[in-house]
Amino acid sequence: MYICSIIYLFAMKRIVFLTGAGMSAESGISTFRDSDGLWEQYSVEEICTHDAWLAHPAKLLDFYNMLRRKYMNCKPNEGHRLIASLQQYFDVKVVTQNLDSLHEQAGCKSVLHLHGEMMKARPDGPDRGVYYPLDPANPDIHMGDQTPDGVQLRPHIVFFGEAVPNLERGAEIVSTADILVIVGTSLNVYPAASLLNYAGSQVPVYVVDPKPVTSPYRTFTQIRKGASEGLGELVKILVENK
Repeated sequence: MYICSIIYLFAMKRIVFLTGAGMSAESGISTFRDSDGLWEQYSVEEICTHDAWLAHPAKLLDFYNMLRRKYMNCKPNEGHRLIASLQQYFDVKVVTQNLDSLHEQAGCKSVLHLHGEMMKARPDGPDRGVYYPLDPANPDIHMGDQTPDGVQLRPHIVFFGEAVPNLERGAEIVSTADILVIVGTSLNVYPAASLLNYAGSQVPVYVVDPKPVTSPYRTFTQIRKGASEGLGELVKILVENK
């Protein structure tokens, strides 16, 4: 029985999902670039650059403490659950640009966060891979909250202009895909959009997004619907052709 399980595992096709803000929009997490998104209320330079952090860290901590509490009240939507449901048929890997943990809450077992995680803190400075999980009962980060060696803690997010430590690992995962599915993210935001280039030339690519998406580098099949509705349609196709 154990040997059969191993053979079945290795026979499973690998589906890699690359997800962005549109994946979590139905859960109540505002996207950044839509007309009603966060960038309409705040400028990038004001709350999402390392220079802004150095200039007024308390302001940024207040902003992300507020945002974190909003994230904590959000629940996975049907799209998250549909991706998790495919684990019974495929080897599913998720590479997400999102800071929330909704994929994990929905039951996805393998999730790589490209841009950090809202419920973790890390010391300021170069990302050394040292993270501190935040207590859901007391999730705020304050000025004076420091590591044992005296470095101020900041949100574990990648500010604009900073390196993306998990980008190489994300490229490795995409390169192993038998099927690549892109949900809720345009193919114009770099460096995450560059991950598409690491999929094999014969790998089928699906894009789920209600807005038209184009790429000069790759042909793909687009389902022009929101995450939950579009994934509902795609899941049927994938399971029928597994």
